Parts: sequence; C-alpha cells; structure tokens
Amino acid sequence: MAERLRGRAGQAQRLRRLKRTNGLCEHCHKAGRTRAATVVDHIKPLAHGGSDLDSNTRNLCDKHHREVTAEQFGHQVARGKRGVDANGKPLDRDHPWSGRATADHAAPRRPTPRGGRN
Repeated sequence: MAERLRGRAGQAQRLRRLKRTNGLCEHCHKAGRTRAATVVDHIKPLAHGGSDLDSNTRNLCDKHHREVTAEQFGHQVARGKRGVDANGKPLDRDHPWSGRATADHAAPRRPTPRGGRN
C-alpha cells in the first residue's frame, strides 16, 4: 500500500488537488451540473495498489465518491430512503429509530410524575 502524506503536508496536497478543478466534482461537471467536490478520490484505490500521485486522483462530491467506492470494492449503494445520515439516524422518516417518525410510528410517551414537571 502506498504511503500517504499526513498533517500539514497532506492538507496542502489535498487543497492543491482540489484547485485543479476549481473545487468542483468532475463527474457532475461531465453531466453538466455544478457541485462542490468534497473528496479527492484515488482512481485506482491505494488498497488495490494505486499510487498517491496527482495523476491517480479525481475530485468528487460525496454522492459520486460513495458510488465509485461501492463499485470499486464490490458493494451496493443504498438507493432511495435506505441508509443513515451523517449522525447515524435512518433516512426513512417512518423508521422507528429516526426520531422523526410519523404519529403512527411515534414512540409511546412516558407518563409525567404527579405534581407537575419532570
């Protein structure tokens, strides 16, 4: 596996690579859309023997990074409302663990103690 830069040198390398596309996602740009790139992705993953050279990188938005990573490593990408958000809560509002469930799926309320407030 290739050795990666860390710390300030790694941050400077990432910024330099993002500037190459003015901070825009390359896949979105090819499709005629404008979306900020949030990930510098390795075209051939380091885990698969890819190099950490600029020529082996591309700038992608989160959506495209998830898609290409899933494809490269043989996983399926969650479609629709499946999956979780950045905080680990289910994307499906009707899921009982989402914390945003509709009235039909709302968790039962705990009774308040006698004599007023909690």
